[in-house]
Amino acid sequence: MSRSTALHSAHLALGAKMGAFAGYDMPLYYGLGVKKEHLWVRENVGLFDVSHMGQISLKGKGAQDLLEKLTPSSLGKLGINRIKYSVLTNENGGIIDDLMITKTAEDEFHLVINAGCKDSDIAWIKQNLTPEIEFTHYDDWALIALQGSGAQDVVREVLGIDLSDLPYMSLWYKDYTMFISRLGYTGEDGFEISVPNDGAQDVWNKLIAHKTVEPIGLAARDSLRLEMGYCLYGHDIDANTTPLEADLAWVMGKHNNDYIGAKNVLKPTKKRVGIKLTGKGVAREGAEIRNDKDEKIGELSSGGFSPSLNISIGQGYIPIEYAVAGTRIFVNVRGRNIEAQVAKMPFMPARTKKRNVIPKAS
Repeated sequence: MSRSTALHSAHLALGAKMGAFAGYDMPLYYGLGVKKEHLWVRENVGLFDVSHMGQISLKGKGAQDLLEKLTPSSLGKLGINRIKYSVLTNENGGIIDDLMITKTAEDEFHLVINAGCKDSDIAWIKQNLTPEIEFTHYDDWALIALQGSGAQDVVREVLGIDLSDLPYMSLWYKDYTMFISRLGYTGEDGFEISVPNDGAQDVWNKLIAHKTVEPIGLAARDSLRLEMGYCLYGHDIDANTTPLEADLAWVMGKHNNDYIGAKNVLKPTKKRVGIKLTGKGVAREGAEIRNDKDEKIGELSSGGFSPSLNISIGQGYIPIEYAVAGTRIFVNVRGRNIEAQVAKMPFMPARTKKRNVIPKAS
């Protein structure tokens, strides 16, 4: 039986097409349809329910040391209420999950983890806990993402909160009843709003009533993140890919060499790259990537049509020697080789307030 979020009835009331995602019954799209929802976020403001994701906290002596054991990141210079993207690694150096880490106080951190990995992540973290660290799972809190160039104005006009001075990858909160992080999964300016379940529908209804805001489903969320080259866990990264292979070397702290699996994160022979089809067609996950000798060199880990660019794009792992932007390749779709090339990511410029880190995949 699938789980549901605190906003489930609100989605049904809006006529959402629901579907299974990471064990939850979630909205795939609403009345506008996937393409129009995607473009609405690029041009206006979209509202997403991401309450299926996990919210946890670690508090107490040694919390930072624990996170520097569980992830390859260095957190010593992370400021209070600042946020960092990172990955959890296993003994083989593979990625268990990617996550957002917010430092809320000295030796106090709030984590947002992916829905599909939530139970295994929690078990892994608890397995490595020390007695001094307090672990809390906020399973009675919702998470709402407001994304788009006008998101700051909507928050001010609807919630009465002025976030004009809040930097990208930073947290605002007051009275422990609402936490707002300036980040997202779309490449647009925006926020993720964390509130207790019993207040989630009130916040959602207020935001959705704004004239520039439309509800957006998970299908458009996927195409939006793909245009930004962001990873989707279980597709573009998994327990068998290392941060170096995933082109996430920038999450690895220069002075953190003792994280779990560090000795197995070796110089990669393959790399995650962006792929842009130059021939006609749309390629999806699993499509074979071939060289000019018609030899298979990889597969798309994700792919689809870009409504903003009006072309087919994707991500995939290919040998290092092919991973230079501009390299001519082919993507095989139903037995037909479609011309393509390796492309830099993001496929289009991000419009976040300050682009200094890649947002969390979900």
